[in-house]
Amino acid sequence: MSRIFNFSAGPSMLPVEVLEIAKQELLDWQGSGMSVMEMSHRGKQFMAIAETLKNDLIELMAIPANYKVLFLQGGASAQFALIPQNILNGQHKASYVNTGAWSTSAIKEASKYCQVQIVASAEASGFTTIPALNDWHIDSDTAYLHYTSNETIHGVEFSDIPDSGAIPLVCDMSSNILSREFDVSRYGLIYAGTQKNMGPAGVTVVIVREDLVGLAAANVPAVFDYAQQAKGDSMLNTPATYNWYLLGLVLQWLKKQGGVAAIEQRNINKAKKLYRAIDDSNLYRNPVDVAYRSRMNVPFVLADAALDKEFLQLAEKQGLGSLPGHRSVGGMRASIYNAMPEAGIDALIEFMVEFERTH
Repeated sequence: MSRIFNFSAGPSMLPVEVLEIAKQELLDWQGSGMSVMEMSHRGKQFMAIAETLKNDLIELMAIPANYKVLFLQGGASAQFALIPQNILNGQHKASYVNTGAWSTSAIKEASKYCQVQIVASAEASGFTTIPALNDWHIDSDTAYLHYTSNETIHGVEFSDIPDSGAIPLVCDMSSNILSREFDVSRYGLIYAGTQKNMGPAGVTVVIVREDLVGLAAANVPAVFDYAQQAKGDSMLNTPATYNWYLLGLVLQWLKKQGGVAAIEQRNINKAKKLYRAIDDSNLYRNPVDVAYRSRMNVPFVLADAALDKEFLQLAEKQGLGSLPGHRSVGGMRASIYNAMPEAGIDALIEFMVEFERTH
């Protein structure tokens, strides 16, 4: 069968060009006589892959020289616990902004290691907006300020980087990293699972400023200590080698597209087109405050929820996959990450218009 347009929130679709390269190199990587997944992570072939991967990410994100770039495991969920263990530095308080399900999870996990100050929360709105920065209340004695730049479940995204002053700013960027330009120098730490815009699941990128490295308590295991992982080039344990390779292919694909600035403009156009179709409709509605609508995850509901099942079944038959909304909110959700071509947006809109015409 032909490939579908996969609107999954993650693991998400990958660029076809990347999959084709991986297919061609599966049995024999560039004349080595073996697959990447068979290589020693200490061998010269894989070390070359790892070096290119790191350099490409630094180039694409313009990461300053005073930051460490780590490729770890455990997803963003592991970092919810590892961040306070690594950067509290003897302090007892950390500040968090609660804008959705993933912020809530990060808060819950951090609460095991410190006092969590919730400086602002959008829970009262059903997580359909972001509290105005002027209303945030951040104590000066906090170790860091954490926020989630894009909430995949509720479809809420920050349009700007919050100003945390001298307090280190920490960001879960799992679902919009490399989708738009960010000034990395504004952050103390950025972390992201790779299964949205960067590659397959199984790798977690951590970009951490050097002054926040080496602060872990003595009882933090070495494999969870940023300083130890930085010293060991993220290889204290055998890394997910094939996933690193695929991540590297995606970064090379992104460079060929013109880099982050070019893909951001493409993402803006895709999101505008889909939101316009929703707003012009009498059947579909997006519940998010217009100022904070996500470019990556577009949730929408039907005027008659009884039509949801039929909508999803017919969409599947048209090659439009993974459109059900998260179980906690229902409705539909179209995740339109970097690899989603504009043709996928056009196909979805065409189906939505026809479904509305007949219903």
